[in-house]
Parts: sequence; structure tokens; C-alpha cells
Amino acid sequence: MSSLELLFALLMVCVLLGLVVLVVTVTDLGRRTHAQAAELGQLRAQVALGGHAQETAASDLRDQLGQTQALLEGMRAVFVARQQLEEDARQSLRRLEAVIAGSPARGAAGENILDESFRHLPPDMVRRNVWVGGRVVEFGLQLPGGKLLAIDSKWTSSALLEELGRPETPPARRVQLAAAVEKEVERRVREVSQYIDPATTAPFALAAVPDAAYAVCRSAFAEAHRRRVMIVAYSLALPYLLLVHQLHLQFARGVDLDNLQACLIEVERQLDALDIALENRVQRAITMLSTAYQDGKRVSARIRTSVLGIQAEGGAGDLADGRAAAEEPLRLGTSERSAC
Repeated sequence: MSSLELLFALLMVCVLLGLVVLVVTVTDLGRRTHAQAAELGQLRAQVALGGHAQETAASDLRDQLGQTQALLEGMRAVFVARQQLEEDARQSLRRLEAVIAGSPARGAAGENILDESFRHLPPDMVRRNVWVGGRVVEFGLQLPGGKLLAIDSKWTSSALLEELGRPETPPARRVQLAAAVEKEVERRVREVSQYIDPATTAPFALAAVPDAAYAVCRSAFAEAHRRRVMIVAYSLALPYLLLVHQLHLQFARGVDLDNLQACLIEVERQLDALDIALENRVQRAITMLSTAYQDGKRVSARIRTSVLGIQAEGGAGDLADGRAAAEEPLRLGTSERSAC
């Protein structure tokens, strides 16, 4: 074999080896390319999944931001509503103060307060707009026995109480306002005392005044007691009435003291009439009987004297004269008794 053939054979072997190496290299490259493509697909999937998660997180963040904004808006609305509620509360407090102080026109606020308190009582226990002595009283508590306890609640001096309740009012002015309020309470006491009628009402009446007016009263209580009027604050009216009703129910079971007093007055009046009758009629009759008795005694004495004189003389003519003399005083006594 020649060297050329050997060289050609070696060349062919090299070419074959090169082809084998190339095939192996291409196969390896293909395998690597496929693996890289798979990895790239996985990476793309992961990137897509991460983008989706990021979008989800961003969406959740946007939702949370929206919820936070809505919550802030709700808090702002609640704050505004609270401010409005506080303003309404202040207005309600002012109205309540006006109600407690009373109405300048007719004092109907006190009546409304008592009416609200009396709603808890039985309907037949409280009467409204009752006529007493030609006047109308707002309320009347029905007492056991049929009589009423007159209750008046009007208050028309709210300006005094409003000025008295201001913190900036000077102490000297407070003293003046307290004196003015107490004078107004005494005036109300004089008006309420006109609702006392022993025939139809209890022997005392009740004057309900605002708590602020009740707090400054001093000498008004003595004046009210003298006029048989009890002063009580609006807040104490209901328990006071229940106490009065319970006491009246316990201690006035069978005896009406007012009727008893009226009967005693009538008995005293009849006793006076009896004294007058005894003094003017019976005493006069007794005097007339005593006079007649004395006249009879004198006549009998004269008759006895005449009879003794006749017996002493013993004459018949004198006896006849004695009889005539004895009959003469009898006729005189009879004429005197007839004149009496």
C-alpha cells in the first residue's frame, strides 16, 4: 500500500472522526439548546407568575388604599356627624334649660315637666285643669276620701334664673338675683294659696318651682308655711306627691279632719245659740217664776196673819172682814201675775 493510500485512509478516518465529533457536538448542542429552551420557558413562566403576583399585590394594595381612603372618609363623616351631634346636644341642653326655667309667656314648660312625671302614675290619680274656687289649677292629686291636692307649676321669670346660672355673674349681682327670685317664689305662693278650698281640696296646696329657684329660697319657705303652701322643686315633685298620698292613705282612713273641724265649728255655733236662748228665754221665765213664788209667799203670810188676828178677836163680823182682807191680797197677786 502506498503512502498516498495510507494518507487517504488516515484522512478518511480523520474525516469520519470529525463527523462523529461533529454529530456528537451537534447532538450535545441540541440537547443543551432544548434544556436551555425548557429553562427559558420555566423562567418565562416564573416571570409571568411573578408579574401576575405583582399585579395581584398591586391590586391588593390599591384595594387597601381604597379601603383606607373610604375609612378616612367615614371617619371624616363620623367626625362631622359628631360635631353636628354635639351641636344638637348643646341646642337640646339650651332647650332643656329653657324648659326647666320656664316659658316667659305662660310658664307652660313647668306644666310639661310635671305632666311627663305624672305619666308614671295611674290615670285616675291625677286630674288636670281642675276648677277650684272659680280658678283653674293645672293639676290636682286625687286623695283618698275624694278631695284634691292643688298643684301649680307655672314659672314666668326665666330671665332671672338664666342670669343667675351664668358663671361670669358677679357675687353681688347673684345676691340681688337670688332676692328677686325669692320674691317671685313668694308671689307664686300667694297665688297658689287661693287654690285652697276646705270643701273640695286638702288644707294645703303645692307650688312646684324650678330647681334653680328652689335652691335660693330661704324665707319663702316660712311664708309658704304660713299660707299652707308647700314649695317643692320640679325634680322632687313626684316622690313628694307619692309620699303625701301614702301618708294620707295611712292616717286618714275613716276620719276626715276637715269635715270634723267643720262639724265642730257648727257645734260651737249651735252652743252659742243655745246659750243665747237660755239667757234670753229660760232665765226670764225663771225670773218670772221666782217673782210669782215670792208674791205667793207674801200673800200666804198675809192670809196667815189675818187668820191669826181673827182667831184672837173671836168675832163673826171680824171674821167676815178678815176674809175680805185675805181675799184682797189674793186678787192683787193674781193681777200682778197676769201682768207678768
